Amino acid sequence: MPRPITATIDLDALRHNLAVVRRHAPRSRVLAVIKANAYGHGLLRAARALKDADGFGLVELEAAVRLREAGYSQRIVLLEGFFEPGDLPVMVEHGLAAVVHSPEQLEMLENFGAAGALDVLLKINTGMNRLGFAPQDAVDAFARLSRLAGVGPLSLMTHFASADEARGIAWQVDSFEGVVRGSVRARCIANSAAILRYPETHFEWVRPGIMLYGCSPFSDQVGAELGLKPAMTLESRLIAVQRLRRGDTVGYGGVFTAQRDMRIGIVACGYADGYPRHAPNGTPVCVEGSATGMIGRVSMDMLCVDLEPVPEARVGSPVVLWGAANPIENVATAAGTVGYELMCALAPRVRIVERGGCMIARRPEL
Repeated sequence: MPRPITATIDLDALRHNLAVVRRHAPRSRVLAVIKANAYGHGLLRAARALKDADGFGLVELEAAVRLREAGYSQRIVLLEGFFEPGDLPVMVEHGLAAVVHSPEQLEMLENFGAAGALDVLLKINTGMNRLGFAPQDAVDAFARLSRLAGVGPLSLMTHFASADEARGIAWQVDSFEGVVRGSVRARCIANSAAILRYPETHFEWVRPGIMLYGCSPFSDQVGAELGLKPAMTLESRLIAVQRLRRGDTVGYGGVFTAQRDMRIGIVACGYADGYPRHAPNGTPVCVEGSATGMIGRVSMDMLCVDLEPVPEARVGSPVVLWGAANPIENVATAAGTVGYELMCALAPRVRIVERGGCMIARRPEL
């Protein structure tokens, strides 16, 4: 028998969440972000569920080529652009779009004798201060790109630093508009938080990421409160039950001490499966449909849970580490991280089940 831990990927949830994006931004085209193996959900699996998106965004050239080879014809954007001149012929051959965010990339394009027109998105740094041309340099970069015969469609984009926080986006929108005002080029600036909270940013393209997977971009809400459905459920079973006496400790380092006689359950899930090792006592877990908490330190292959709220629990009882019954946002908050990290950290040894019961081995191409 296989080890009982599985990750169920709900393709209907992905489709539902794409529909939520379209309800919020009905006049925009949707660039579905499926980087990092679709946030751990599987590149081609997610692309299949999101096939009605107008485009895909990712950062890995080889993944973009795999999408083309799998028959996807919509716009495919490399969100970090290209890294060396040798990437450019591959991008032209496969009809890929590139974000251009640096003088070095601009120079590579100017030195590239393109056989075909490259779809380019010029990235403007409006305050995130990761990638992009500063506003005072963006106009010149735009002019240089416009003169290149090898550049075809030319769009404009930026990235919000605090669309999910109280500071909001006005300061960055003002900076962006100061550069592009009057331009007739397509714009793409709205991430998941802006799609949900700032309709004035939707423009011609929106690029949802975390919301496609059913996770809220906001720290004070879970996806279900926004009409989203979790696309990933990580679940396992109890493989042992132990009785503790008052004063007994649990796990490495004894970071949990029983304050009373109690029952605990041992779950087949650990940090080698992608569960956060630093999750503290009390991190929410669902056993037999009831809420309880993790205790002790997460091990490589196991973690422990308090069974006092679940007297009916026994060996074989189902455990939801995250999913509809135990929102990933709450697990992430308890562990001092974000749902993005938990999804992306899902380990290769975890078996994947597509909703509908078709079990498949987890492979990189999925």
